[in-house]
Amino acid sequence: MPVALLCIPYAGAGASLFRQWKRHSLQQVEVDPVQLPGREELFAAEPRTSMAEVVDLCVDRIRKMPQDAPFALFGHSFGALVAYETAQRLAAEGPRLPERLIVSGAAAPWLPRPVTGSGSLTDDEFVARVREVVGYDHPAFHDAELRGLLLPSLRADLGINDRYTPSSTDLLPIPLTVLRGADDQLVSRQDAELWSKATSQPTELIELSGDHMYFSLDPKPLLAELDALFAPPAD
Repeated sequence: MPVALLCIPYAGAGASLFRQWKRHSLQQVEVDPVQLPGREELFAAEPRTSMAEVVDLCVDRIRKMPQDAPFALFGHSFGALVAYETAQRLAAEGPRLPERLIVSGAAAPWLPRPVTGSGSLTDDEFVARVREVVGYDHPAFHDAELRGLLLPSLRADLGINDRYTPSSTDLLPIPLTVLRGADDQLVSRQDAELWSKATSQPTELIELSGDHMYFSLDPKPLLAELDALFAPPAD
């Protein structure tokens, strides 16, 4: 049975990012995108403004899955923190745990993060600050109508990120994989390696070619790594 890979997007992004991944042939995992309120088909819903609320949505999604269905958590950047907090909630409440936590493009949870000031800046100031902090210029920033659609969810997510502190210092009882673009200027290799202190189980760091958004142009190398994580051991 393939492992359901619950994929949590980076700040402001929607599930369409991961729906495109479903077009690729994967043997061991089934991509299961998580859509957060305030984006795409859930545009009319109010974005969640606290980490606990976002985690509630993820945990509810997992609780509705068949009890015998294996699953894992994947998140990039802001989504990595949500995936980590979801794993912490599941470990605290039991008994169901993910097969693995996979975090991408994120420093270890307890490390300081750049503050975007999402709640106090004008739209122009906020967009400029996002470009500075995230190092990514979203095409929607250059279209007034699209920018108006994107900014509420982006402000909500980055507001959560600005206020974030880990909910627990307990070690996770699951394996952990850390992914990073080799040329990422936002998350150093050293800060990514510190994720190993978040679990009592084995941790591995995988670097792929590219920067912080290393999978944006071509997700195939990332998908190959994700599929390989759950391949049965060779005889």
